[in-house]
Amino acid sequence: SSPAVISEFTDVTLLARVFAGISEPARLQILLLLLDDEYNVSELVRCTGISQGRASIHLQCLRHCGFVTSERRGKYVYYRVRDGRVRELIQRAQEFAADYTDE
Repeated sequence: SSPAVISEFTDVTLLARVFAGISEPARLQILLLLLDDEYNVSELVRCTGISQGRASIHLQCLRHCGFVTSERRGKYVYYRVRDGRVRELIQRAQEFAADYTDE
């Protein structure tokens, strides 16, 4: 694979936002759930044990970072992963982390 190149066209602020989106364990836990299915906030609270207020804040961050999208259905808002590349990003991060677990 080709090496990553930082060029004058790289928006480091935008790139940092991508990494910030998955830098918090609760957000990552929510994102991992959303890779498999869509959930509303109440379902995510039940699955994660995170408070409803915190879950909503994390979902807002994940939307801002471009990881998830939402759709209102009746009185509930359902969240799902916006882009299939999110799964690939998570898989690459898992592989990277696995290489350093013994150090």
